[in-house]
Amino acid sequence: MALSATPGFDLQPSAQQVPTSTNYITNFDFLNQYLPDTYEKEFERYGNRTISSFLRMVGAEMPSNSDMIKWAEQGRLHIKYTQVGSAAGAGVGFGVFQINDVGVPAFGQTNQPAMRVGQTVMVVANNGGGSNKGVVTVAPAAGNLSFTVAFYEATGLSVAGTGVGNDDFTVFIYGSEFAKGTEGMLGSLEADDEIFSNNPIILKDTYQVNGSDMAQIGWIEVTTENGASGYLWYMKSEHETRLRFDDYLETAMIEAVPAEGAVAGGAAALGYNGSEGIFYTVNQRGNVFAGGNPTTLADFDNVIQRLDKQGAIEENVLFLNRQFSFDIDDMLAAQNSYGAGGTSYGLFDNDEEMALNLGFSGFRRGYDFYKTDWKYLNDPTMRGGLSTVAGSGAVNGLLVPAGSTTVYDQVLGKNAKRPFLHVRYRASETEDRRYKTWITGSAGGAATSDLDAMTVNFLSERAVCTMGANNFVIFNA
Repeated sequence: MALSATPGFDLQPSAQQVPTSTNYITNFDFLNQYLPDTYEKEFERYGNRTISSFLRMVGAEMPSNSDMIKWAEQGRLHIKYTQVGSAAGAGVGFGVFQINDVGVPAFGQTNQPAMRVGQTVMVVANNGGGSNKGVVTVAPAAGNLSFTVAFYEATGLSVAGTGVGNDDFTVFIYGSEFAKGTEGMLGSLEADDEIFSNNPIILKDTYQVNGSDMAQIGWIEVTTENGASGYLWYMKSEHETRLRFDDYLETAMIEAVPAEGAVAGGAAALGYNGSEGIFYTVNQRGNVFAGGNPTTLADFDNVIQRLDKQGAIEENVLFLNRQFSFDIDDMLAAQNSYGAGGTSYGLFDNDEEMALNLGFSGFRRGYDFYKTDWKYLNDPTMRGGLSTVAGSGAVNGLLVPAGSTTVYDQVLGKNAKRPFLHVRYRASETEDRRYKTWITGSAGGAATSDLDAMTVNFLSERAVCTMGANNFVIFNA
């Protein structure tokens, strides 16, 4: 029986260290004479991959020792009703009106609207037919939404009402008048405060490496997103877990929604509370611009007129995706007579020796608006690249008022200045849950269990407070 030819002689060594076709090793193991050239430095093909920075730019962080954060925001100082009905005919000297606004009598005196005898009011027909001024002669009784107005004009009510249950008129109070020798104002008005609350959510992450892998050291040179550079061993994955967790601390505050309803299998039924993130809050209590980006001055004028009716904050920052930023650049460039030809953008003084500046950092029209690209809205692994079809839920930008606002902090029991956007994290004298990290296991210096691994744990408990949401504008697709 013949001897098998396997294994054969694959190599014919040469007497000298000269690579030939017969002594070249093609499988790269520890016997290799010729190892491949390798780059020990990691190539950053995606650039800076983190997307957090938004809240650090516009807000602050402060501790809270409760699982519920509550604050009070001022209501309107003056009284106006926009859905008022009446059955009074045109030309009458007085009329009975009924308030049909949603939420009334939720403010003003207990169980009744804020109309008192002797107050002077302006009555404006919602169809544009005319207006009157008059004095309230009969105030609403407790639980009643009706009041009577005597008109100053000899011609009486300018436009007939269509019924007490309809929305024929807008009425607002502008003063008062009393006859000689009469008693003073009856009744008083309570401050119209609105109480808001939010609850923190607990965020966690972890990274684990077993003890055996820790014994095999492999180094790689990196430049990290937080500005550090140098050599990392197996902890590179731990480092990226930390960066990812840092991003989630911000994106959770942006995207969080409360758990509503107790639908079987739903988050609320399973014990999750959720939280009110920035997008949710602004969509619920703020200003919403939908149906595409504002691309003309007329579009922005509508936004500005809405801001006039809210807090009228002087300076505002626009955080935008790339397309929205381009749309604003094009809109502003079009205001220059040479803009259509693209010859002078920016300060309109570019010359042939300099690079043409085709972008703007901001503009002033009634208020100051500064714009900046928001990486979160451009990142393809997050909101970047989502469908921009109307109703898709895509967000193109967010207008954030600059500065701070004064609110009544129910925990502190006093007024306090707070940024419009800020994060409250759970903390006490013995427990700080702003950013916790600890190591468990039996490897890497840890000795907490018999697990042959090192586990790096991350935890934070926090909520975002969006104060004065009526001053924010969200630009939805």
